[in-house]
Amino acid sequence: MGEKIAYYLFVLPLSHLPMWVLYRFSDLFYLLLITIIPYRNKVITKNIDNSFPKLNLKERKRIKRRFYRHFSDLIVEGVKNLSMTEEELKKRVVVKNPELMQELFELEKNVLLISGHYGNWEWLIKIQDKLFAHKAYGLGMPMTSKFWDKKVNSKRESLGMHVVHAKNYKEELKRDNSTPLALLLLSDQSPGDSLKSYWMDFLSQQTAVLFGAELMTYELGYTPVFFVMNKIKRGYYEMELIPYPGDVSVKQYGKITEWHTHELEKAILKRPEFWLWSHKRWKREIPKDLEALKKEQHEKFDLRFKH
Repeated sequence: MGEKIAYYLFVLPLSHLPMWVLYRFSDLFYLLLITIIPYRNKVITKNIDNSFPKLNLKERKRIKRRFYRHFSDLIVEGVKNLSMTEEELKKRVVVKNPELMQELFELEKNVLLISGHYGNWEWLIKIQDKLFAHKAYGLGMPMTSKFWDKKVNSKRESLGMHVVHAKNYKEELKRDNSTPLALLLLSDQSPGDSLKSYWMDFLSQQTAVLFGAELMTYELGYTPVFFVMNKIKRGYYEMELIPYPGDVSVKQYGKITEWHTHELEKAILKRPEFWLWSHKRWKREIPKDLEALKKEQHEKFDLRFKH
């Protein structure tokens, strides 16, 4: 009941305020985050310290402050997203090189759009169907709150996006083969099982990476395309598409995973404040015999896809 009251009496009315008013709230949030309420301070500090061991303390603190600045904007942009129209979003989210997706559409290629929690992914989720000729799908997991899961996903789908859950996405995608699809996947979450993860160096540390994007590429036959949501200025983002440089017909273990993870790393190293540092990204323990695990995973991959 409390969730409904908060949504209808507070959150939804706020979303109808002009963007410049909401950014005044963001300014206040930012001041609170760097003074009184340092949200996930230990997690953020540890993540940044471990990712940038060569930077001095002053430089790492600067990244954290800039992250809090961006995070505050994300909060109000998320609220505004509940009521944003197609016209408003098209002004604030543009594609740098849309011809890449158009070429794939004309070739009748389904696309796997891969990225991480960088820039503003929620605005993209909502407007994706209007940016490309491909029918838009997004892969996600149900939220803990059924109320918020229903409300957030209904807003995400209001402009044509179809949200499918990880447990039954294959069945959902098979039902719709009338036109090429573009499935959005944010692949920088911490995997649920360290023994089923792909382990690699990412931001100066051994990191467990979800292997789903690579498996989906080969299982579904989709064309992988990485994208970066570059923040041009406050409230304006440019989506840059980066094609996979290899040949997806040649199934090489780990190549796609290494590629999209390193592309995300490049974006983070360039503008680190725009990544979601508050994630508990490195909570999985490194397996004791990592080399043996990698060998076993490689063998299983070859057995599945090369024979």
